[in-house]
Amino acid sequence: MATMSKELRLNVEKALEEIRPFLRGDGGDISLIEIDEEHNIVKVQLEGACVGCSVNQMTLKSGVEMTIKKYAPQIQKVVNIEN
Repeated sequence: MATMSKELRLNVEKALEEIRPFLRGDGGDISLIEIDEEHNIVKVQLEGACVGCSVNQMTLKSGVEMTIKKYAPQIQKVVNIEN
């Protein structure tokens, strides 16, 4: 099980690395907070300009979630944890 967790985490990190240049281009960023393997949910935190952006939910669903699912198809949902 630990091997699966490590592989899943690496895949999610790869997905976030693919997304980061687009977010940084708009003055934002993203951090991985937690992967809930029991419920197949990835928790992230949008940062910088992404925090108050009016389209951050669209970015989260159509950009972040779609890319994470490409690398880790078992993930069902990506949620933003606000500070």
